[in-house]
Amino acid sequence: MEGTIKSPANYVPLTPISFLDRSAVVYADRVSVVYGSVKYTWRQTRDRCVRIASALSQLGISTGDVVSVLAPNIPAMVELHFGVPMAGALLCTLNIRHDSALVAVLLRHSGTKVIFADHQFLQIAQGACEILSKNGDTVPILVLVPEPLTQSVSGKKRSEEDIMEYEDVVAMGKSDFEVIRPTDECDPISVNYTSGTTSSPKGVVYSHRGAYLNSLAAVLLNEMHSSPTYLWTNPMFHCNGWCLLWGVTAIGGTNICLRNVTAKAIFDNVSQHKVTHMGGAPTILNMIINAPESEQKPLPGKVSFITGAAPPPAHVIYKMEELGFSMFHSYGLTETYGPGTICTWKPEWDSLPREEQAKMKARQGVNHIGIEEIQVKDPLTMRTLAADGVTMGEVVFRGNTVMNGYLKNPEATKEAFKGGWYWSGDLGVKHPDGYIELKDRSKDIIISGGENISSIEVESTLFTHPCVLEAAVVARPDEYWGETACAFVKLKDGSKASAEELISYCRDRLPHYMAPRSIVFEDLPKTSTGKVQKFVLRTKAKALGSLSKKGRSKL
Repeated sequence: MEGTIKSPANYVPLTPISFLDRSAVVYADRVSVVYGSVKYTWRQTRDRCVRIASALSQLGISTGDVVSVLAPNIPAMVELHFGVPMAGALLCTLNIRHDSALVAVLLRHSGTKVIFADHQFLQIAQGACEILSKNGDTVPILVLVPEPLTQSVSGKKRSEEDIMEYEDVVAMGKSDFEVIRPTDECDPISVNYTSGTTSSPKGVVYSHRGAYLNSLAAVLLNEMHSSPTYLWTNPMFHCNGWCLLWGVTAIGGTNICLRNVTAKAIFDNVSQHKVTHMGGAPTILNMIINAPESEQKPLPGKVSFITGAAPPPAHVIYKMEELGFSMFHSYGLTETYGPGTICTWKPEWDSLPREEQAKMKARQGVNHIGIEEIQVKDPLTMRTLAADGVTMGEVVFRGNTVMNGYLKNPEATKEAFKGGWYWSGDLGVKHPDGYIELKDRSKDIIISGGENISSIEVESTLFTHPCVLEAAVVARPDEYWGETACAFVKLKDGSKASAEELISYCRDRLPHYMAPRSIVFEDLPKTSTGKVQKFVLRTKAKALGSLSKKGRSKL
C-alpha cells in the first residue's frame, strides 16, 4: 500500500530480552526471585543478567555459540535464561537426571563452549568433561554454581580450586555491556533436548520469536495477571520452564525457586509466599493429593495449577480441586515449546456433576493463541479425520510456536514437518466441539485381537481405585490375542490390593478386552519431567513372557 514502509520505527525483532528490560523499569523494586533467604528485585536481576552476558563475551562467547547449564530450580537458572541470549548465544538446559556419559554426548552434539553446573551435579559435569577430553573433543569451560544459601569459597575442595564460580562470572561482567539482540527474530535462542522416553534425544531449536509468543500464550492460558507469585515445581530445564521463565518476567511476577520438590515444601511455600500460580506433571499432583495431613496447610487464596507433561487422570484433577486448587490442563511437546493447547473451560460445563467436570478438564483441549491449528489426521493418507470423538489418528500442529527444527538433523526435521504439519506421535480423537483428547502415544497403543486398547484409559481407571498411587500400562505378549494390557502399579503407603482385585475392578468398569490381564507391583521408572519411561516397562513386560491361553476366557 502506497505510503507504508517497514522501518526500525515500526518493526523490532521479537525477543524475550525485551520483557526483562521493561520489568526492570516498571517493576524495578518488586521482588523477582526468592530462594530461601536470597532475594533479588527486577532491577537487580537485569543488572546481574547484563553482567553475565558481558562476562560470557569476555570468555569468548559470540553469536550462535551454545552455553549449557546443569542445575535445578535455583536463581542462576532464572538469570541464565536472559544472560545467555543477551550475549547472542543459545542456552541449552540439560536434564539433571542425565549421567556423565549422556551429558558428554549432548555437550559434543550441541558444541557447548561453557557449561554452568550446580554444585549438586558438579561431578556429573566433570565426568562429562573428562569423557570429552579422553575422546579428543573440545572441552567446555566449566563454571561451578555453589549453593547461594551457604556460599563459601573456602568450602571448595582441592580438586575444585581451579574452577571458576558463578559469582566470579557475575563480578567480572560490566553493567554497561551492550546487549546483543537478534537481527532476525527467527534466530535461535535455545536448544532443548527431548526427554528420550520413546527414542534417542534430539536437540529441539527454539527461536526468539517463538519464545516471545509462547511466553505470552503461557501467561494467558495460566490466567496470570500483573505481578503473580509463581512457585517452581515444574523443572526450569524442561522446555525452558514451559516458557514461563520468560513469561513471569513479562508481567513482573515473583519466581519462588525450589530445589527439592516435596509435598511439605509445596504447602510451606504456598502458605509463606502466598503463591498464586504453579505447575507440574501428574506426579506432582499425586504428591499433593496424597500428602499426609500433618504436611498439608490451607491455601492462602486462589492457587492456579497448570498440569501437563502426561495426561492427568480425571480422578486426580477432582482431588486437586477438592483441596482448593484451580486446575488448568495443557498439552504439548518439547517441539511446541511445551504447552501448545489448553482445555479452555466452557460455562455450559458448570452444570455437570463434579466427576464429569473433571473428565472434561482431562481433555487436551484446543490450540492456544501461538498455535494456528491442531488436527487429528491419518498418518498414512494425511487426511483430516472426523471430529466425532471416536475416530483415532495422529495429533498434528502448525503455528508460530512450533520449533525451528532438530539441531544438526535435517532428515528428522523433514520427517517431523511432512505435509506442512508437525507430527506429534500422539494418538487422539477430536470431539464435535473441537476439543482434542489423547488416547496414547503411537508406540504405546496396545492392539489386542484387532482391538485398540488405550493405555491412558486403562491407567485412568486404575487411578480411581482407592489403593492405587501410580499406574502405567503397556503391552505384554499373548499367545492368543497377540498382546494384552499389563499394568505396573505402585500402591499407596499402607494400602493392600491384590492383582486379582485390580483386574476385577477394571473389568467392572471397562470393556473386558481392555482390562489388564497381568499386574506388576513396583515403583515406576520416570524421567525428571514426570513422564513414565514406558520403554523400560515394555522391556520388563516382554521379559515376563507370553501369557498362556490355557484355561482362559476369550472375552
